[in-house]
Amino acid sequence: MCGIVGYVGRKDAVDILTKGLKRLEYRGYDSAGIAVFNDAGEILFRKKKGKVNELTQVLEKEPLAGTIGISHTRWSTHGVPNDVNAHPHLDCKSEIAVVHNGIIENFQELKDSLIIEGHNFASDTDTEVIAHLVEKFYEGNLEEAVRKAVKELRGSYAICVMHKNEPDRIIGARLDSPLIIGVGKDENFLASDIPAILEYTRDIVYVKNGEIVNIDVENVTVKNLDGARIEKAPERIEWDIGQAEKGGFSHFMLKEIFEQPEVIKKIINTRISDDSIHFDELKIDEDELVKARNIAIVACGTAYHAGLTGKYMLEEYTRTPVWADTSSEFRYRDPIVNKDTLVIVISQSGETADTLAALREARKRNAKVLAICNVLGSSIARESDGVIFTHAGPEIAVASTKAYTAQLATLYLFTLYMAKLKCSLSEEKIKELLNEFKNIPSLLSETLSRYEVEGNEIAHYARDFKAYYEKSHTKSFFLYLARNINYPNALEGALKLKEISYISAEGYPAGEMKHGPIALIDENPWVICIATKSRTYEKMRSNIQEVKARGGIVVAIITTGDESIKSLKLNYIIDIPEIHEFFSPILIAIPLQLLAYYVAREFGYDIDQPRNLAKSVTVE
Repeated sequence: MCGIVGYVGRKDAVDILTKGLKRLEYRGYDSAGIAVFNDAGEILFRKKKGKVNELTQVLEKEPLAGTIGISHTRWSTHGVPNDVNAHPHLDCKSEIAVVHNGIIENFQELKDSLIIEGHNFASDTDTEVIAHLVEKFYEGNLEEAVRKAVKELRGSYAICVMHKNEPDRIIGARLDSPLIIGVGKDENFLASDIPAILEYTRDIVYVKNGEIVNIDVENVTVKNLDGARIEKAPERIEWDIGQAEKGGFSHFMLKEIFEQPEVIKKIINTRISDDSIHFDELKIDEDELVKARNIAIVACGTAYHAGLTGKYMLEEYTRTPVWADTSSEFRYRDPIVNKDTLVIVISQSGETADTLAALREARKRNAKVLAICNVLGSSIARESDGVIFTHAGPEIAVASTKAYTAQLATLYLFTLYMAKLKCSLSEEKIKELLNEFKNIPSLLSETLSRYEVEGNEIAHYARDFKAYYEKSHTKSFFLYLARNINYPNALEGALKLKEISYISAEGYPAGEMKHGPIALIDENPWVICIATKSRTYEKMRSNIQEVKARGGIVVAIITTGDESIKSLKLNYIIDIPEIHEFFSPILIAIPLQLLAYYVAREFGYDIDQPRNLAKSVTVE
């Protein structure tokens, strides 16, 4: 949450900083701001409520110039979104500028103390205390003042700090909020995420907790909180800026939906050779995996739905007890995990605050922790005992799509890997399943090919829903029903719709319909029924008839060629190619994602940046 960009070099800092903010707007878009050193070494700033475009309009009217600066796009925590609460924040003399991502939990006691000492505050934010603490400790050395200031802070932070008396450098620091260094030629960068600076450099240094960074035009220095220097070599990023741009699609979300065949193909090419599964970065001994008596899967949001699907997979094919938990609940309920527990944490960004806290709680209890993650060098990847990277590439849209199916694909392969270690499946059965898995990219492409044209059937269904919604006397909503391994997809489909169209939607196991949700069904709700060929197919068919008998509007997702459900003369049908039930969630995710996308588009909402949400939740 929140985006940070810092630049020290010889080029126009304002252009680089504002471009970087645009690429980080998925991290926060309540307000934005920028501060630069002018030729006289003074700190000048502009900040504005709203999206980055609002800031750029201000800069057109009131331009800034300089080659060193910091910038920020905000997702508000303390203080409402307005011009005053926007970053950067300054000290009493306007000699120090700070941008900050995270939450300072003890800001009120610090603020009260600083006010007693004579400091004056302008905003309602927690961030402003950092500027005043640096002012308090500054005695001619900005790096040392920042070091002393952060030792006073409780909570999480990634910060960039400038001082009028040191107009050739920026100081950065982090604790539990992401911060990276971009290393260039006669220029260096700080940022909260790679896309902000990838146009200028692919050489990245990951800043760890408790590290202080000092960058100028030619040098990058990293030290710990005691002032000891830490030698760090840059890592080369293999993907390019083109992967973080729309590439002709109207929205990042649509682009990322259509990237899914290639993402799964890359996972197959990376992980499978000679009918064997390889996880080179796993690092957890096979004996330790075999000895795990139970497995806990911990994640948030969409990643939790992938993990819940993983529960079905792992229990069925490894015969190991598995439970799935939301990260925000795991750490607070005294979970029963120990050295015999394998804890799998799942996070696209690798910086999800609740999941990182759950990881640390699990390790305190001597559990082995395996991360499934998309971002190399992230906190979760570094702090886990082992990691499997999903290699999905940058995902910019707030609503996750390709990261979800990449997590599912990774869980499939890990399940089969574990089944081989535990001898719970025969070699022949594993080979058979792997051969079917290899067909998924072509089946995804086949499914998506139907929706490349503008007037496709799902776009048509969305138009019908909007028309129905606008003429109904009560607000329509969606109910998503499924069984067994696709029940998590019902939750995920409902979440996607809520995230980007702001329409009420709930996912339920279809067997629970008569235990409450059936009371909601009349002519008003639209009911998405996942009824592909499976062991629970007949029961889902019965559920559909129950909904239809009560006047509900049914959208059935079925297997191509299923004449039985078509004979029910339903309102809407979406079919997907036939596939083993075990792998069906990946294919079924496609129409669920597209339905959410087209409904949101019909209502004219900001699909890539839905209100109140940010891509990476780095605060609790």
